[in-house]
Amino acid sequence: MAVHEAVSGNEQAEQDRPRTAKALVVVTLLGAALLTALAATAYTDIGTIPGLPELPPLVRFGLPLARAMLDLAALATVGLSMLPKLVGFDQPARTEPLLAKARQITVITALVWMLSALVSLVLQAMEASPGTPATTGLLVDYVNNVPAGPGLLASAGGGLLCAVVGLLAVRFGESVPTELRTIVALLGLLPMPLTGHATDWQYHDFSMISMELHVVGAAMWVGGLASVALFVAPRRGLLAEALPRFSKLAGLALLVVGASGLFNGLMELIITPNVGLIGLVTTQYGQILVGKTACLALLGVIGAQMRFRLLPRIARQGRTALLTWVTVEVAVMGIAYGLGVVLSRAPVIV
Repeated sequence: MAVHEAVSGNEQAEQDRPRTAKALVVVTLLGAALLTALAATAYTDIGTIPGLPELPPLVRFGLPLARAMLDLAALATVGLSMLPKLVGFDQPARTEPLLAKARQITVITALVWMLSALVSLVLQAMEASPGTPATTGLLVDYVNNVPAGPGLLASAGGGLLCAVVGLLAVRFGESVPTELRTIVALLGLLPMPLTGHATDWQYHDFSMISMELHVVGAAMWVGGLASVALFVAPRRGLLAEALPRFSKLAGLALLVVGASGLFNGLMELIITPNVGLIGLVTTQYGQILVGKTACLALLGVIGAQMRFRLLPRIARQGRTALLTWVTVEVAVMGIAYGLGVVLSRAPVIV
């Protein structure tokens, strides 16, 4: 009896370990992003507009939280939509159970995306008109007069469309092409740059393309890693096939995200009168940009460690410290996302 109980205990521990790992990855990413967004908001002057009433805490701190949730839900939707491509289609008996769960969760993340966009719309309208109640008229005026309004509405529509396509995938499985689901999710990301800084730079269109690349690249990178960590990591055979595919994508995404993010941030400083590149150290915007760039550099180091040291062992289906490295990586990604949320709204002032 004692032997049987010991075996049962070991089996339960083996079953609980993947659940613990999943919870750790999710909590790390969410916690790092949300706490960083709050801390950076407290550090900057966002919400203290001279001559206007001070924003209530619900708006000042609720808005970065809503925007961080919007970004995280969108990247989760993208990553989950990509997952079938990463695990492949040649072993349906092994992949279908995890893909079925992923399809169900995709619907949830898409709905969270939609709701977060709508909440962000309400809070941004209140931020633009301090002291004014959040009425339908206020929202209509904001949508009609501020580019971020239509951008957030379009983003909410993108989340809703992803949820509808996701429900079809839940009903019909992989008969709904993963390419379609991924494209719909990526298209839903495109309005997001409209919800941040507006600029009158003469090369505004070029800057917008750069921001679109930044948003799409980051979502595919972070979303892909989170999906692999949550659904594939406990299965060594599938991990040995999925991780090399993701590693190639991650390398390209790192270059795109780093180059586009640095370009956009530096341009904001350069085109702002009396600021320039010295603003990297003299402005809060520049300091946050430096922090985000440092996060990307650290992610490059972590990615190199995983690609050149862990990947060969994973290909042999050996034991590795993958969970530890993934947890560290998603923590840094969460910090970068939190900084990015505030950076998109921080004033470029000395």
